[in-house]
Amino acid sequence: MNWKIDWKQMMLSSVLAAGLILTPVSILGAPSTAAAATTHAKVTAVFVDGAKLSLNPSPLQLKGTTFVPMREIFKALNSSVTWEPATKTILAVKGRTTISLQIGSKRAVKNGSTIALPEAPQQINGATMVPLRFVAEALGADVQSDLAKGIIRITSAEAIAKHLQEEEEKEELANQPKLSTKQIVDMNDGKVVMVTTDVGQGSGVVIGEDEILTNYHVIVDTAKGSITLLNGKQVELQGIVGYNENYDLAVVKTKTPLNIKPVTIGVGASKGDHVVAIGSPLGFQNTISDGVISNFMYDGADYYQISVPIDHGSSGGGLFNDYGQLIGITAAGIESTQADLNFAVSSMNIMMLLYDIEDSPPAKIEFLPKQLPDSLAGASTDTIRELMEKEFAQIQSSQGTTELKKFEVTRDAEGWLVINAVIDPAFYMLYGGSASDDMRYWAIDTGYKLHKMLPDEKIQLTVYYDQVFTFKPRDFADNEVTAVGDGTWRVRFPVIEFQGKEKVFVKVRA
Repeated sequence: MNWKIDWKQMMLSSVLAAGLILTPVSILGAPSTAAAATTHAKVTAVFVDGAKLSLNPSPLQLKGTTFVPMREIFKALNSSVTWEPATKTILAVKGRTTISLQIGSKRAVKNGSTIALPEAPQQINGATMVPLRFVAEALGADVQSDLAKGIIRITSAEAIAKHLQEEEEKEELANQPKLSTKQIVDMNDGKVVMVTTDVGQGSGVVIGEDEILTNYHVIVDTAKGSITLLNGKQVELQGIVGYNENYDLAVVKTKTPLNIKPVTIGVGASKGDHVVAIGSPLGFQNTISDGVISNFMYDGADYYQISVPIDHGSSGGGLFNDYGQLIGITAAGIESTQADLNFAVSSMNIMMLLYDIEDSPPAKIEFLPKQLPDSLAGASTDTIRELMEKEFAQIQSSQGTTELKKFEVTRDAEGWLVINAVIDPAFYMLYGGSASDDMRYWAIDTGYKLHKMLPDEKIQLTVYYDQVFTFKPRDFADNEVTAVGDGTWRVRFPVIEFQGKEKVFVKVRA
């Protein structure tokens, strides 16, 4: 269960800020004639579904119209966007909605119909700015402005649909009796399966005659797999029907029908609601646990924070409400904490994925292409470095995610493939001890995958702490502290050391 803990980076940011010198910079520079009215305009903050957008440049007011950077707003509203530089045209697509805008033109096109704009999209110092209200409302969102406070709040089409569906469901469930935990389990135990692939093990939920819903991270990079039913029967998987990496959800198809009634999907959930999870933590098939919805959060998808105990292998399992409905897919958890901080992808994202699959069914059922090549034999050191930067630059830990930088790949005189990188010093300073096991697992996993691609190579992989100080730090080995000049000193020492071929050695300096 990999999990990116964004709020952990808040502490890192405060540490890093101590070493930064901020210089005032004019975002817009010298305004063009068309943009001259923007220099004194009031800047507003924009929120989408309660989350403040990070906008660069900041929102601008032009003759009463609020403009925002193109890519940020379309991304926040779950729309793809394409820029055509030759015609300076913006093309956005979301579901069945297509929007076209052109720089300098007060005419937009939505699904073939022309719509007049109060002000035309503009380019200001390289930034493409689009009219916020038109874009949001064209994509089905609601826009509320409080310009006295400098705030615009947007409710996305997905959030509106979720609210309406929740209200309808609450009305439907109002007169239905709640079920006991045993009744919930009796209703759904046989509809939850254990998923086993050539990469690992997880869980899944029956949603169709031959379809299983699970997490994307359970099925990615797999070439084959099977499910194990509650009665012990194993059924092979044919491939992936559809997926959404941002939601961490995927639907897989079995080679034969399951003859199992699918789960009922519900969307109504409130903080404090009792929930039951069924999954296969650590391979213990169809383990039952329960707790409450302890909070809500958004990180590319809508998540329920739950107090329900889950573990590795629970990913893809079902989270059920007191009416026996599937309201989430258990996906991740934070380790090394006294609190039960676990998470499930909400059923709203499940339904959005199923709608997408219905709209665009796959032409062929198959597993996804592997992200890693089968072999790196004969590859240059530059090719290997680029692969390391793309596929192995993040260490996921219970304390958050850290990015490795400054990859160097060489082959030395003794025939070793030598790979070096540098860890974020602030992350290491704060979490080096508590994340040491995660760093060790990263090294073993990375080394194992490199060995599969380069089975005949001796591989040395080292991740360094590297930081410059204005004083000479004490109590380090002589070769770990060097004078840089100008009264500064560099501290550099190995944090993670991996050596391997058919056998491996790993050392972590916590």
